[in-house]
Amino acid sequence: MPIDLKDSWEIFHNEFVVNRGYTRVLSGLQSTLIIAVLGLIIGIVLGTALAVTKVIPQKSKSAKVFSHLTDIYVGLFRGTPMVVQLLVMYYVLFPLIGLSKIPALIVAIMAFGMNSGAYVCEIMRSGILSVDKGQMEAGRALGMSYGRTMLKVVIPQAVKNILPTLGNEFISLVKETSVVSFITVIDLTKSFQQIGSATYEYFIPYIVLALCYLVIVYIITLIVKLIERRMRASDRR
Repeated sequence: MPIDLKDSWEIFHNEFVVNRGYTRVLSGLQSTLIIAVLGLIIGIVLGTALAVTKVIPQKSKSAKVFSHLTDIYVGLFRGTPMVVQLLVMYYVLFPLIGLSKIPALIVAIMAFGMNSGAYVCEIMRSGILSVDKGQMEAGRALGMSYGRTMLKVVIPQAVKNILPTLGNEFISLVKETSVVSFITVIDLTKSFQQIGSATYEYFIPYIVLALCYLVIVYIITLIVKLIERRMRASDRR
């Protein structure tokens, strides 16, 4: 049966504008951005710490143990689907440790942050290894400790090298938030599904949903390019 675009649009317009369906969409968009942004921030902090444990000299047993634990962590989160991690944390892990009443949104943020940390770990590790070893040697020669040199000299240069990849990680997080409805969070995808369910008309809502994600990704791409351009300008100065 062919789709009547005019009727579909009128149904969508009535639900989205007249019945104020846009309020659900704005609320869902807010949840999507909160999960993606905070998840990335947690991922960067956690991933950077994990990456450092991988690149520090493996001279002591504790360093080797932390390195092996990092390998297990990265393998676990990179080797299982995001939706499985989300379900395990919400329905199994948090209830087991007595946190069953924690809001689903917080669980989603933590799950995405821990998942992102595994990917950022490998991204940051490659960025650190791309920095010339002489930078570390120069910092140590100036009397700085290994940790201070890593934090003040090496990591800032590594971030410049991996900025486009971090941008891609952020884009991936935004798109992957579409699974948070499995734990009752109303995100951008779920809000459009609700509009479709209310009207029994899914064609236009899903087209608009796809356009929303395209716009978000385009804006993120522009922001990353702007930051890159400013960093290159500062390097030339």
